[in-house]
Amino acid sequence: MRVVLQRVKRASVKVEGEEVGSIGAGVLILLGIEAADTEEDIDWLCGKICRMRIFNDAQGVMNVSLEENGNEALVVSQFTLHASTKKGNRPSYIKAARPEQAEPMYEQFKTKLSGMLMKPVASGVFGAMMDVELVNDGPVTILVDSKERE
Repeated sequence: MRVVLQRVKRASVKVEGEEVGSIGAGVLILLGIEAADTEEDIDWLCGKICRMRIFNDAQGVMNVSLEENGNEALVVSQFTLHASTKKGNRPSYIKAARPEQAEPMYEQFKTKLSGMLMKPVASGVFGAMMDVELVNDGPVTILVDSKERE
């Protein structure tokens, strides 16, 4: 599992012009699910996201986690995070999980994250063409990969 984690002042996602999810201050999580991913990847990644100290403390130092500050989370599925660009100019998505595997894992991820944060998690619509808008705070953008554990 791979995420692009963005600290945001606000973010929203629309499908066919209709807003389906939005948050104020918090994190936008672009989530890519690989065919080799398991529930262990979900557990590790959700824990990492909740505990990662990417929000400023009173001294302006990134020393506060999402679970500590109570900010919000917006999760958007994005299979293109597993694009391979080794050969040619057309990305290959062979590592990305097929929808019949990825969608249940996406739902599990949202449920797990919501439980860890003890609040609802906003989301996009799996498999839909989405318009994602955000105001990156910082900017702070971090890549996290459950296979690399970084």
